Amino acid sequence: MVQKYQSPVRVYKYPFELIMAAYERRFPTCPLIPMFVGSDTVNEFKSEDGAIHVIERRCKLDVDAPRLLKKIAGVDYVYFVQKNSLNSRERTLHIEAHNETFSNRVIINEHCCYTVHPENEDWTCFEQSASLDIKSFFGFESTVEKIAMKQYTSNIKKGKEIIEYYLRQLEEEGITFVPRWTPPSITPCSETSLSSCKKQAASMAVVIPDAALKEGLSGDALSSPSAPEPVVGTPDDKLDADYIKRYLGDLTPLQESCLIRLRQWLQETHKGKIPKDEHILRFLRARDFNIDKAREIMCQSLTWRKQHQVDYILETWTPPQVLQDYYAGGWHHHDKDGRPLYVLRLGQMDTKGLVRALGEEALLRYVLSINEEGLRRCEENTKVFGRPISSWTCLVDLEGLNMRHLWRPGVKALLRIIEVVEANYPETLGRLLILRAPRVFPVLWTLVSPFIDDNTRRKFLIYAGNDYQGPGGLLDYIDKEIIPDFLSGECMCEVPEGGLVPKSLYRTAEELENEDLKLWTETIYQSASVFKGAPHEILIQIVDASSVITWDFDVCKGDIVFNIYHSKRSPQPAKKDSLGAHSITSPGGNNVQLIDKVWQLGRDYSMVESPLICKEGESVQGSHVTRWPGFYILQWKFHSMPACAASSLPRVDDVLASLQVSSHKCKVMYYTEVIGSEDFRGSMTSLESSHSGFSQLSAATTSSSQSHSSSVLSRWRFC
Repeated sequence: MVQKYQSPVRVYKYPFELIMAAYERRFPTCPLIPMFVGSDTVNEFKSEDGAIHVIERRCKLDVDAPRLLKKIAGVDYVYFVQKNSLNSRERTLHIEAHNETFSNRVIINEHCCYTVHPENEDWTCFEQSASLDIKSFFGFESTVEKIAMKQYTSNIKKGKEIIEYYLRQLEEEGITFVPRWTPPSITPCSETSLSSCKKQAASMAVVIPDAALKEGLSGDALSSPSAPEPVVGTPDDKLDADYIKRYLGDLTPLQESCLIRLRQWLQETHKGKIPKDEHILRFLRARDFNIDKAREIMCQSLTWRKQHQVDYILETWTPPQVLQDYYAGGWHHHDKDGRPLYVLRLGQMDTKGLVRALGEEALLRYVLSINEEGLRRCEENTKVFGRPISSWTCLVDLEGLNMRHLWRPGVKALLRIIEVVEANYPETLGRLLILRAPRVFPVLWTLVSPFIDDNTRRKFLIYAGNDYQGPGGLLDYIDKEIIPDFLSGECMCEVPEGGLVPKSLYRTAEELENEDLKLWTETIYQSASVFKGAPHEILIQIVDASSVITWDFDVCKGDIVFNIYHSKRSPQPAKKDSLGAHSITSPGGNNVQLIDKVWQLGRDYSMVESPLICKEGESVQGSHVTRWPGFYILQWKFHSMPACAASSLPRVDDVLASLQVSSHKCKVMYYTEVIGSEDFRGSMTSLESSHSGFSQLSAATTSSSQSHSSSVLSRWRFC
């Protein structure tokens, strides 16, 4: 298995030339790196103008490995070849290194890059990537891998310290400024010799490689290095090491690498908003920084969030009054670590009454809104306290818990909630304080504990009776001033007291089932009917070019053609089709037409996407990157069956279909959204489409240079 490493962008607040002066002091040997015994220059080349300097060194390393392993391998030292390509004109240094020792058994490649900071030319950026591939090593492959990764990560930590050490050394010697490279003065050419001067200047670029070869330097030493590209100026593209420490916490080099690589994978494959860095980190922590496992559960969670529009739950959903009155839980200040504190008086809550009055789905949605609010509060506290806060503390008071709380449908709803939260909000619970646990609590714990992750269970602290008031109790985690009054504290807590839900608010099983269905559809999708000669159209006004229009629709009945048009002027106010010509009512969805019949395609409006034929039962997701501001019209149009090419006679199926009025009606359920280009992660210059399963976020793509859009189509059949 190939081990990979990718560093964040490390920033030195010093000019590039001064950093280069400090870097060169690491050679031929560096006392700050004990394993770096020495180095010899193998090849060296300098261009005539001094802008290009390529040097190749053979480095001798004393690897800290067991003596027995060294004896079996038959070596005392390991040799690496390092090639540095300095371009003083562009102010870049590319470093490539590979192992010479055991190169037929172990393949190690490293790429480093020093560049000028994109926003401050007096600062320098550094990036580093590496790969390790152990083919075979006398049966000690696993041991060698661990040794190599340990040595490498140790040296990574020292890298910035070493540069800063030599910077201080330069400062002590009075060197605080190194002038930038400037081209040598050129003797002015007379008019008669101007052409010969041009020929001489043009030939210099050709002579340089030949001169390098004469010096003994291999031809590939002057080829474009395969090191990382120079740092891009957008902070969304790459992570800065200082940003990671400030907002995400102290991570090991390998943990940083996992975060960067998973984030990069999302940027390349996920078409839409990518999760925030702290949320990506939660999934990695939940799977002990195993990228493959973290990616799998995160993809499932992203699909789930998209299906249920969880990103917008705080803005689009208002909890029913029953929940506001009888759900005994709420946010209450923060704990001693700065984590948001959520208080839940479970013992005072009528779980049976809430389930009977609202249903399982409403309770689940309310818990999801609590978790989304918790994520928001973590971001706020990170800014307020000046340190990373990525989880919250939950205080659960069980006074009043009895057998009524073990009502089977209520426990079933609780297990469902735990399952959903565990899958989609990993590592968000920092600590769970369970207070005043009664005798019935072990029964409840036996039922729910198997569904709770081991890492989460280790965060539980359980106190019986008034034990929470003693040593190791509540005061160790929460300041005295904010302990709620119902726990003998001084702070008035505004959490509802709960109580019994009136039976008059109970709903029948059928009502609850219908309510559960509406809960996940009405607030997300709109429905529309499409008829032959009467398409359904929606208008989207775009102010900023390069915005992204995204859509997600299901073809519930019939076959339709999906089109996207652009117009510089706004259509007339939308008119709903009376459907008089069809003598059909449309109880299941509306029908709106925007494009005036006198408009001409190519004059009044233009097509910006090729028509897409969608069959009954298919689900389609996609996006379009707008090129111009103005008015965009999304159209769902009835798809007529093509005439039979083999015969002029109509087919039997076509005749039967024409006799049925319903054959001229289609139904779609759709959702659209406009995303700013800075929030969109996808191709901004080509049409990309794929057919995949609904839950897949990445797929093979095909490109077309004729369209300025990005689409991912995902189709599946209804069961």
